[in-house]
Amino acid sequence: MPDDPPKSLKIERLRHRPDFLHCARSFRKVTPGLSLEAAATPPKFAQARTARIGFTATKKIGGAVERNRAKRRLRAAAAALLPLYGLTGSDYVLVARAGTLTRPFADLLEDLAGALKAARAKLAKEP
Repeated sequence: MPDDPPKSLKIERLRHRPDFLHCARSFRKVTPGLSLEAAATPPKFAQARTARIGFTATKKIGGAVERNRAKRRLRAAAAALLPLYGLTGSDYVLVARAGTLTRPFADLLEDLAGALKAARAKLAKEP
């Protein structure tokens, strides 16, 4: 865990394609269970103590049932770890991978924690 986890990090959802594309152009960390894309929140959307997150699963994952299950697993993992490792003023996109459905949830949490730590280090360095 980080030394100073945020006390009240507000989480908002990304829902519009330009926001997803903004994250895709910045930082990416790929793990066996997921892919994390992250970027600083554009100034017009930046609010104090807020991080934004979006979830996506392509048809490579499977049919609608598998894609929805993968996104539910990613949402549960993000709800557990984003308040601890998320950085205010940042946008995150979690992309489901083939391992998202079969990987044990504890391993999925480890994957996400490592990816969020790497994103935090990268985004904290940006001006």
